[in-house]
Amino acid sequence: MSDQNVINMNERQRTGFEWRKYSRFGIFLLVLLALFLLVISNVFIVKEGEYKVVRQFGEVVRIVKEPGLNYKIPFIQSVSTLPKYQLMYDVSEAEINTKDKKRMLVDNYAVWKIIDPKKMITNARTLTNAESRMEEFIYSVVRAELGQLNYDEIINDEKSSRGSLNDRVTAKVNELLAKDEYGIVVVDVRMKRTDLPEENENSVYTRMISERESKAQEYLSKGDAEKNRITAQTDREVKEIISKAEADAEVIRAEGEAQAAKIYNESFSKDPEFYSLYRTLQTYKRTINEDTVIIIPSDSPYAKILSGYFE
Repeated sequence: MSDQNVINMNERQRTGFEWRKYSRFGIFLLVLLALFLLVISNVFIVKEGEYKVVRQFGEVVRIVKEPGLNYKIPFIQSVSTLPKYQLMYDVSEAEINTKDKKRMLVDNYAVWKIIDPKKMITNARTLTNAESRMEEFIYSVVRAELGQLNYDEIINDEKSSRGSLNDRVTAKVNELLAKDEYGIVVVDVRMKRTDLPEENENSVYTRMISERESKAQEYLSKGDAEKNRITAQTDREVKEIISKAEADAEVIRAEGEAQAAKIYNESFSKDPEFYSLYRTLQTYKRTINEDTVIIIPSDSPYAKILSGYFE
């Protein structure tokens, strides 16, 4: 074998060795990258306000509640998320019958949350199914509660005996949910509005108007009665005041007249002639006016006084 052939053979051997070395290194890098991606793809993060449900072949094997990093077994385990925070559900509008056999439409909403994800998944399977069961219980309890009240008690706040209806409904719905172990709890149930079937609206409006008019008439009657009472009391007090004033005036007048008579007597007794003149002039004042014609004897006291003659 020539020297050139030997050199070529050695070259090919060296090249094959280097290729095999690089191939093994590339395969090692690929395996390492695959393992890294496998680990990364099976790490999951639990956030605040959520549950992570780990399933193995469809069965729940673990519920992760605390925030942080967690790991699942590749290929055989899967992870789903459920909310931990409160949820609001708008209950479908429903028609109920009152105690006095009248119909009305009720619209509610509920605030609820998951407290046991495993029970919820086991018995309700999904959030939609859990909400459906909750809605059925709410409708059943609301219908039973309002069915114990008359129509007027529900629509008329002044006569309402509903009391803490929302609290009672919430408590009874939670009892039913706990009994069937759905793993959820209702925080609050609220009645958004109560409407009437269209055919009942006119009759109810007419009744409400009639009740308001009756109430207004009752207020007017009470006002008139109070006015008459106050007027009568005032008139009575005025009469009493006037009677007392008149009595006091009579006493004062009598005392004044007595005092005046005493003064007259004392004054006139000091000069009888002046008293006679004064009484005569008083008589003139009462009997003589511009149309009076007087015929008197010349020797009468009047003639003497008018003529200016005094004895």
